[in-house]
Amino acid sequence: MIDLDAVHSLRTVAREGSVASAASALGFTPSAVSQQIKRLERETGVALLERVGRGVALTAAGSQLVVGSTPILADLERLRADLHAGAGENGRVTGELRIAAFSTVVRGLLASVLVELAAAHPDLRLPVRESEPWETVALVASGQRDLGIVHQWGGVALAIPENLVVTPLFTDVADIILHRDHPLAHREVLHPADLADQRWVATFETTICRQWLRRLFDGIGGAPRVLYESMEFENHIALARTGAVVALVPRLGRGDLGPDLVAVPTVEPASTRDIVAVHRRSQADSPGLRATLAALLAHSGAHGGE
Repeated sequence: MIDLDAVHSLRTVAREGSVASAASALGFTPSAVSQQIKRLERETGVALLERVGRGVALTAAGSQLVVGSTPILADLERLRADLHAGAGENGRVTGELRIAAFSTVVRGLLASVLVELAAAHPDLRLPVRESEPWETVALVASGQRDLGIVHQWGGVALAIPENLVVTPLFTDVADIILHRDHPLAHREVLHPADLADQRWVATFETTICRQWLRRLFDGIGGAPRVLYESMEFENHIALARTGAVVALVPRLGRGDLGPDLVAVPTVEPASTRDIVAVHRRSQADSPGLRATLAALLAHSGAHGGE
């Protein structure tokens, strides 16, 4: 009997490129992942991984197992959805739906949705993991999470695998946050050229938000000049309050800026991001997924066009 959990670990190693990265993605230790794959090799009687330099690569048999397991795991997931659908015929939604989402949507949307779902469906478990959009897509596509909420900024593409379904939720707007005494604080809108000489606080280089900030200044040499880096927009706001930097902060989950700060939108281009949910096609009949998507869509109406 092939251990499906071990197959899942092998698939994660294939996607992440190393045992250590796969262990981090799965929340296991590298030793645990290695033991799973060794057990899988004993069960199948073939080598599944081979060492390449400092990393590992799948053998031909390992690749065959990863590819061949895809429809099997999808069938099992459809079977689980059918079983939950049958259990839900009496109006009860049960089971577990694992969610991955970025921080501001957890604060600005998901928290209230979780409270509503807990009241309506007390037998539905909804564990949440915070992650960046690229990681969220990978987690959902690989089966480590069941529903993801991600954002896509302007022209910054977010690759969506073919086995995922995208459900648009709403469009969020980001503003330039400036101290009230800043020379640009009186403007109704700001163009990128107006901001070319400013110093910034921004998210890390690898994030979609940072990519959009760079895209905002296409054709303007030397901008943006990032002085501080932080993954928390609340820190961006605190640093902008000092007057030393400006920040680009989404409205979702932002809260009151207080009397010291002003928010000014950008134009040509506008700084907007589309908020979408993603799930695997094989989950389409899951009552827990349908109930959660319906609640997200119902709450999203309050955010559209902010």
